[in-house]
Amino acid sequence: MTSTSQEEKVVLVKKKFTADVIASFECKAGKSQTIYWDAKTSGLGLRVTATGAKSYIFETSLNNKTMRITIGDIRTYSIKAAQVEATNLKAMTDKGIDPRQVKADNIANDEAKAKAKTDEAAALVLKEQRQSITLGKVWLEYIAERKEAKEGKEKSWSDRHYKDHVKMIHGGGVERKRSDKLTEAAPLASLAKLKLVDITAAKVTEWADDEANRRPTQARLAFRLLRAFLSWCKIHPTYGLIVTDNAAKNDIARKRLGKPQTKNDVLQREQLPAWFTAVKQINNPVINAYLQTLLLTGRRREQIAQLKWTDIDFQWNKITMKDKTEHNPSIPLTPYVAHLLQSLPRRNQFVFSSLTAKAGYLADPSDAHRKACAEAGVELTLHGLRRSFATLCEWTETPAGIAAQIQGHAPQGVRENNYIRRPLDLLRMWHVKIEAWMLEQANIKFEPVTSELRVIKTA
Repeated sequence: MTSTSQEEKVVLVKKKFTADVIASFECKAGKSQTIYWDAKTSGLGLRVTATGAKSYIFETSLNNKTMRITIGDIRTYSIKAAQVEATNLKAMTDKGIDPRQVKADNIANDEAKAKAKTDEAAALVLKEQRQSITLGKVWLEYIAERKEAKEGKEKSWSDRHYKDHVKMIHGGGVERKRSDKLTEAAPLASLAKLKLVDITAAKVTEWADDEANRRPTQARLAFRLLRAFLSWCKIHPTYGLIVTDNAAKNDIARKRLGKPQTKNDVLQREQLPAWFTAVKQINNPVINAYLQTLLLTGRRREQIAQLKWTDIDFQWNKITMKDKTEHNPSIPLTPYVAHLLQSLPRRNQFVFSSLTAKAGYLADPSDAHRKACAEAGVELTLHGLRRSFATLCEWTETPAGIAAQIQGHAPQGVRENNYIRRPLDLLRMWHVKIEAWMLEQANIKFEPVTSELRVIKTA
């Protein structure tokens, strides 16, 4: 639809429209367009442009203003159809109705109907999602996406963090490797089958009450993971329509789960002989060496379990391993630990290899360690060995910063962060002293093999 240009000069010619007449119409030379008028139908015209395009138009006066409307191309409209359309437009304008406004209103109505239809379909999809999408289903999508996140967008999870998410939703019921009992369902397993829309603050509080009585430590971890998961759902383009509030940002549930208690399991000096004796009696040489290495390095259990032979340098006596801060990539390879590692079979790339574990390295030596501790008469977790290293270092008067660096702790304070740069030789001097003291207290006689240099006099 267009209006007449005041600057446009139009040649007015009236003829009865027929096919031959229309075919003969041409744009006058030097003009951008020429309009020919139908002698039969009031207001009906044929516009011919300089390019040869021909289309029907309708022109009339409405509210003392000239109005021109394009009806359509001659290839689309027949003469009769154009005449009928022009007659209808004339009838509307004679009543004071603007056809352009009618058309705009019709388009708006059509768009409104289409939108309503789309909204209805979206509401139906959302309803179906509310009735079918469970927490467990979305949880799998969530951990898969976060595991594969790329740098620059979001950092991908560590292997340990990913495994925590898998572990916390596990339904249990799997046969244990060393027992006839089946594995127990993980803390979030009871929520996995619930619809995502049903994860409310009241439901989370009820869950927290139950889990706090059974396994508060695991429940606190599961609660933190659940809170992060629901925050992800809130900003997701699909699940954000279902999860409008984070039910795990719930002070009542958090208080029901309680605060983590500081653990105090640690080996006393006088317990070293019994512990070493019990551990050395473990028939599995890999577990045997792993537990002793764990105590004598003070490192995290996963770091030691995942050591590769390429991380061990027997020539320069060092172990390369990443820690949380990546400040201390190497620690000394002390004589007794080197002796333990050299005695292990090289079955794959991992130092503490396993032929049954899917990852190829020692998965969980907790059972063997608990039995050894029971034999020794001590109560100690695997992480308690790391705590024991830090505590026993006090007996050797090792500087706290050196013990912390051997263990892979982040530097503390301005001085440690910005000024202290300890060479490996300095760490080795103290680490060898720590190891020798522990072996002495454990009544383990070990003579490290050393090469002596002699001065040869020549004549």
